[in-house]
Amino acid sequence: MTPTEADREIAAAEIDASSPMTFAGQSFPARRSDEVERVTSTSSVSSTSSEERHTRARRISGVSTQHDLERHPTELSRIQTQRSQHSATVGRIGTRGSRTRSRRSEKPLPPFGAGKPYPPQLPDPDEYVVEFDGPDDPLHAMNWPFRKKFCTALILAYTTFVASLGSSIFSSATGPVAKIYHVSQTVSILGISLYVVGFATGPTLWAPLSELKGRKLPLVIGMFGMSIFSISTATAKDLQTILITRFFAGFFGACPLAVVAAVFSDMFDNRTRGIAITLFSMTVFTAPMLAPFIGGFITTSYLGWRWTEYIVSFMAFLAFGLDLLFMNETYPPQILVKKASELRRRTLNWGIHAKQEEIEIDLKELIQKNLSRPMRLLFGEPIVALLSIYMSFLYGILYLFLTAYPMVFQGVYHMTPGVAGLAFFGMIIGQIFAGITILLQQPWYMRKLNANNGVPIPEWRLPSVIAGGFAFSGGLFWFGWSGYTGQVHWIVPTLSGLLSGFGLASIFLQALNYLVDSYLMFAASAIAGNTFLRSLAGAGFPLFSSYMFKGMGIQWASTLLGCVAAALVPIPIIFYYYGARIRAKSAYAPTFAPRAAVEDESGNETNSDHAVGEKEQPSGVPRKTGDATNAV
Repeated sequence: MTPTEADREIAAAEIDASSPMTFAGQSFPARRSDEVERVTSTSSVSSTSSEERHTRARRISGVSTQHDLERHPTELSRIQTQRSQHSATVGRIGTRGSRTRSRRSEKPLPPFGAGKPYPPQLPDPDEYVVEFDGPDDPLHAMNWPFRKKFCTALILAYTTFVASLGSSIFSSATGPVAKIYHVSQTVSILGISLYVVGFATGPTLWAPLSELKGRKLPLVIGMFGMSIFSISTATAKDLQTILITRFFAGFFGACPLAVVAAVFSDMFDNRTRGIAITLFSMTVFTAPMLAPFIGGFITTSYLGWRWTEYIVSFMAFLAFGLDLLFMNETYPPQILVKKASELRRRTLNWGIHAKQEEIEIDLKELIQKNLSRPMRLLFGEPIVALLSIYMSFLYGILYLFLTAYPMVFQGVYHMTPGVAGLAFFGMIIGQIFAGITILLQQPWYMRKLNANNGVPIPEWRLPSVIAGGFAFSGGLFWFGWSGYTGQVHWIVPTLSGLLSGFGLASIFLQALNYLVDSYLMFAASAIAGNTFLRSLAGAGFPLFSSYMFKGMGIQWASTLLGCVAAALVPIPIIFYYYGARIRAKSAYAPTFAPRAAVEDESGNETNSDHAVGEKEQPSGVPRKTGDATNAV
């Protein structure tokens, strides 16, 4: 599918950022993958002391920064990286190689006022743009002390846990709600489905807001909104109020799912981010499995179903307080906005500003980047489309289990809702095993990354996805054929969750990483399209699950789902062998320009990036040619 002008601009900036640079007669290599996020804000970097910066802030002048740049070649690459990041920011208008410009207007300029003429332009606007003070500036989130990073990660993990818990805790309340309001069980299940629909639509607001105003503001607003609408659900007087408030609770609760991974990208480089995001992802998948037994014991007690929402709202208010009081801003451009504000106030030089403050919001571009491009990638890119179908099926099964497990453990084994919810611990343990397995693979992955000069090969992620596909399919067959009669001990269908949970987490964690590695500067759009489709599946599957399991029988319904899961296993296998060829035909997947061969000490020619040979690993080689340049 043909990229738009904005897409070509972002691709051009990314390729520019990835290219080797020449400065002051010296050639500096392109940035390594672990340096991508440590970006500066403009085209010059100062390494002067804080005292010198304060003096220079009072007497802004055209002092050359060439000497500082020569002392920091690493910063040169981060400056180039910033160009890509700034081009991809929502609302940014401009052309390649130009400063951010205002939207065109046919209206005449308003008068300056009081009979004054317009003041002259700043002599060199770039000299008034604040920056980070070198690669070790303590203001940058990557340079925070480990204790501060750990506390921030812990707060955000709890925030995400609460949002995910709220999606499924209502499953234990569907029975009482259906009885009280005299509706079918399917209608009451809409309380789950509409919450997940909120998950699908919420990121269209929270993701761009986090790029414009930083990470903290959307998280604070999101958790406050979720708290309010959860209480509204608990106090609702009729069914329609319950369903509406559940949707908005999901819409606001989607914020941490859309923003927290970006916060980790701000704080951790590529060499540690994988571990952090794996642990974060575990909270996303384990929380929905913990909610049923918590809600089950609540609904069968004297508290009643409304307390499932009261407790979620209390937890969300706690997350809101932690985010508001103890979380610091991590988004580098927004950190510089705060720094510029302080410098303006203390120096009375109102020309000082951050690059982020030059951005103007353009509705057309905002819609294009957050709605149009994700849909074009979803329906026009084979990798995004097929992986999204696979992951949507799995995500739908995750929420379908909220109906299927009660049918087995309450209907067949006659357990109470709370005790039946404990059966989900099989899946939880399986997901934990998957997380541990992926963490244990990290040293192997880092060795391959170092051998390839820091260039990640997307297909390295897929072996875990392939193994997870077989495990997940096997878990579905195991669950159905061991739990439909009641003559087999209840622990046997419970243990099927080990395979199902392991497969689910293995596929999700590494498939998302594969999308990121494959599309780089368009990764956010690829993930957005994927999230939209799988959230719709998560909303739809619970609505037909009871009809399917009752009509076909538990064993045959599980067999059907297991066969579909098995039929989807070849998708990652195909990408493992042919992924590079498919990306070579894409205008959105990046290409790596060949680096000049250099002679080693023995006089033999070697490639400077130590890339894996094409014959050795056909699908895992960064392609050296392709039409990605045509997208520029």
